Amino acid sequence: MDGVGPAIEALERVQLFAGLDRATLERLATGMRTRRFRRNEVLFHQGDPGDSLFIVTSGAVKIMLPSEEGDEAILATVRPGAFFGELALLDGAPRSATAVALEPTETLVLPRERFRMLIDTEPATRDALLAALAGELRRLTDHVEELHFLDMTGRMAARLLRLAQGSGVPQDDGTIRIAGSWTQGDLAAMIGATRQSVNKLLGQFVDDGFLRLERDTIVILDPAGLERTARR
Repeated sequence: MDGVGPAIEALERVQLFAGLDRATLERLATGMRTRRFRRNEVLFHQGDPGDSLFIVTSGAVKIMLPSEEGDEAILATVRPGAFFGELALLDGAPRSATAVALEPTETLVLPRERFRMLIDTEPATRDALLAALAGELRRLTDHVEELHFLDMTGRMAARLLRLAQGSGVPQDDGTIRIAGSWTQGDLAAMIGATRQSVNKLLGQFVDDGFLRLERDTIVILDPAGLERTARR
């Protein structure tokens, strides 16, 4: 993404900046830089200093917690039009999680001082940030509820529905194609399971007629069936 014009167009698609006029967006874009990442490249590690806000303009990023054994827990997936990295900018603490590109990804990067100045001077942006933080807290609350009160089958069904709602692409035949190439390891990291367990559950859901597995994606055939499974 070269030049200020494309950066402004990208910022206009971000809810955080929806209340800013064109002149303010131009000033904001001038102070940002573009960074590109390869698939599986780390944007930052847990514990790194938090010095910038990231805005995804293409691709996708997973926010995850790594373990010493090499496992991971995926907390969120960030796609174009969304942002991440704001917590460390607000409290000055190190990064609370690790960010990794799920696919070739391009981001705009806003330095901490510019971010703080924007929050201090633009009430609309401050309100949008508070709304985004509240939404994230609600999402994490739902995630904890699923981990504690659903069995593995229910968690898998609930996660597939969440992916379909967040990044699903409805098809003409009524099915929903989940965007992105999710591996069984990724799904396992989302629901607190092993890759082998996920493989078994996906096979079960295929047999039940809930979904179809294709080479690079998952196609949801029966969302209502998954919903029943997640609630039982």
